[in-house]
Amino acid sequence: MSSASSKIRVLVVDDSAVARNVIIKGLTGHPRIEVVGYAINASDARSKVRLLSPDVMTLDVEMPGTNGIDFLKQLLPVHPLPVILVSSLNLRVFDALEAGAVDFVRKPDGEESRESFIQSLSSKIIVASHARVRGCPAKPAQSPAAPASRPQAAHAPAAPQLLGLGKTEVNHTIIGLGASTGGTEATLAVLKQLPADIPGMVVVQHMPTGFTKMYADRLNRLCQMEVREAKNGDEIHQGLVLIAPADLQMRVVRMGSRYTVSCQPGEKVSGHRPSVDALFSSMAAQVKCRMVGIIMTGMGRDGADGLLEMRNAGAYTIGQDKDSCVVYGMPMVAQEIGAVTVQASCENIAGVLMAHLKSKN
Repeated sequence: MSSASSKIRVLVVDDSAVARNVIIKGLTGHPRIEVVGYAINASDARSKVRLLSPDVMTLDVEMPGTNGIDFLKQLLPVHPLPVILVSSLNLRVFDALEAGAVDFVRKPDGEESRESFIQSLSSKIIVASHARVRGCPAKPAQSPAAPASRPQAAHAPAAPQLLGLGKTEVNHTIIGLGASTGGTEATLAVLKQLPADIPGMVVVQHMPTGFTKMYADRLNRLCQMEVREAKNGDEIHQGLVLIAPADLQMRVVRMGSRYTVSCQPGEKVSGHRPSVDALFSSMAAQVKCRMVGIIMTGMGRDGADGLLEMRNAGAYTIGQDKDSCVVYGMPMVAQEIGAVTVQASCENIAGVLMAHLKSKN
């Protein structure tokens, strides 16, 4: 990790000379970043990592020979280096995140998008320089609060024990979750432990345009409940998780005894669109039933103020703890301002949530 006064040393890995030149030229102009070298494939990158000791590496997902995913699986256990993926609209980016990459940006699809691409990449490199790198996905911890499992067919994930709450009671609970850097896998780790009859959930994950539907589809395949990208007017209900669409603000709207989501263009809130603060603030203002707020790994403070509003409105709030965060930013601020009822590791958040939902409080 580089110090605050030194430049962040970056290794650029891409088999395309055009892409490499765009990235190197763009990053070279940034006052906090120094491009120390480039590599054209996995073998070249492996030797350059040893030779140059970069602070952060940018990596193309699709390369000839060893692809980015297999390369990460080989590299990170030996060199736990923060990696930012540079990818076209490709589902494999999530496999690379599972392999240990910190975050990703979408490759520019035209001349007009290069400036925003470099701006986004630069920001993510700065965040990644502070990230805690993991070599492999964390496994759920065994704890008294963790939900029990029931036998399943060999090809299916084990289903957590159903809540056993009446439909009316479940439908009168709404759960909001927000995450940023490191959150794609952290959110999956939580949702995989939850049952099919979980109360309705609304999720904001900071993500480039085009990827939120693929992410929701991936979660839907891997989790027990239904997960999909939210559409304007979708009703929140038991057994459904709605993922905020990229570049739209998602808010909860009360309609009598029903709750729906509004997904609309609008100004950025706390620097983001979608914003965790926008979601949580809407919940604090609109939700009149039982509600839970969960804030997870990410740089900055998006979601902290909104979570405090939720807690002040009577919500039970959970913050991810420092040791399990890729970046302990958003949960740290939330903890410091008094927005968090309880802190828990990524592996134990589901158990803490389940215990609360089953309580009489």
